[in-house]
Amino acid sequence: MNGATLPPVEALLPHRGTMLLIDRVLAFAGDTASAECTPRPDAWYADGAGAMPAWIGIELMAQTVAAHVGLRKRSEGVPPKQGALLGTRRYTSTEPAFAAGHALRIDSTMIYRDVSGLGAYDCRITCDGVEVATATLKVFEPDDFDAFVQGSLS
Repeated sequence: MNGATLPPVEALLPHRGTMLLIDRVLAFAGDTASAECTPRPDAWYADGAGAMPAWIGIELMAQTVAAHVGLRKRSEGVPPKQGALLGTRRYTSTEPAFAAGHALRIDSTMIYRDVSGLGAYDCRITCDGVEVATATLKVFEPDDFDAFVQGSLS
């Protein structure tokens, strides 16, 4: 699916207001999803130059993964569940910050998912076709999110 046939990002993610960082989902197909974010110079995260610190790229990747999971659930006809970012492996960025007004493309590819809800995604961020950040994210979609958050999973 391409961006023209995809639902708005607000229909896929629970994030609202200033915590919703991705602007739209660009594409979804099987194990992959792509999203876009254009850093804003007046955003809460903006540094002195109005740029987005590169470490926020991890959250851009996580929101793209969440959009992928939401779209997979929709395609399977089941409601989405809440999930959690467990961590990342080797997040690297070639830039200390992402300039305001320059669109970032976030690509995620699912490389692993088991029946318990544990998964891993290879992610990358590009700006003007140049790779600026990469990581492997570990995610978890528990059956009972509230119990998971409270530490009472059995």
